[in-house]
Amino acid sequence: NTVTAGIISATGRANGDVGGPDKRVGFIPTDAAINPGNSGGPLLNEEGQVIGMNTAIIQGAQSIGFAIPINKVQQIADQLAVKGKVDHSYLGIQLVSLSPDVKQSINENPNSGLTVNEDSGVLIARVMPDSPAARDGLRAGDVIQQIDGQSITEAEEVQQTVEDTSPGSRLQIQVSRNGQTETITVQPETLPDQSQQ
Repeated sequence: NTVTAGIISATGRANGDVGGPDKRVGFIPTDAAINPGNSGGPLLNEEGQVIGMNTAIIQGAQSIGFAIPINKVQQIADQLAVKGKVDHSYLGIQLVSLSPDVKQSINENPNSGLTVNEDSGVLIARVMPDSPAARDGLRAGDVIQQIDGQSITEAEEVQQTVEDTSPGSRLQIQVSRNGQTETITVQPETLPDQSQQ
């Protein structure tokens, strides 16, 4: 058994930081050593409390590792104990966080097929066929402004909100569509098992 010390540099790091679109948690980055073969160990604070589970390293990075926050670990453990599997909610949309530069880039790209009028919010770049989002009326080009009354500015906020919602529950999503504000009720479903498709 070994113990290493490190610094937590942030919280809530997104999927792309870890290197996989299937990682659906907000990770804790740390420079405490996580070597191949010993992931799964606890990330402790100075008081010895477990605050995360070490789970991933970035190949070629400067010894940066990632831990799953302990509250998420507990949720996963509870689901595994009760159901033997973990259900993730999904809507079936691809998202882009908007800024003035991103807006300009999309509008100047003749291949984007989209015109964006908003400088902020989260653009729905694509809606997957036969997904909950498609069935409930979300469209590519919609810009998400709020979910259940909470302002949204980053794609990760949408993903985290959906992940924190049980499959079958309802979300009120306020979007800007063609200069008009609309509120659309969507019902997340269980993320399909990719191995079965």
